[in-house]
Amino acid sequence: MIQRIVLIKLSDDQATPAGRNAVMEHTKTVLTALPGVRGLTVGTPSDDKSQQSWDVGITLHFDDMESLEEYRVHPTHRDYVDEFLGPQLAVIKAWNFEVT
Repeated sequence: MIQRIVLIKLSDDQATPAGRNAVMEHTKTVLTALPGVRGLTVGTPSDDKSQQSWDVGITLHFDDMESLEEYRVHPTHRDYVDEFLGPQLAVIKAWNFEVT
């Protein structure tokens, strides 16, 4: 199984409780419906140090790297990243891990 961890830092004008909540809700609605996504969790940092660096964290699960690659290029995912997140972003980082 592949675990994808995505950390998001929103632009200053979006890094508010309302902005974070909007990203979390839209993320749950859009990404859980995509083919290949076996699980998704999304949340905000739980401690002060993490809050200084990030606004939203997303963890997704896929059966394999092929499923993850299909997800990455899926038109709905591209729209989510390019049209929804893009205008709100300061930084986004993503890593993939093989988990057992």
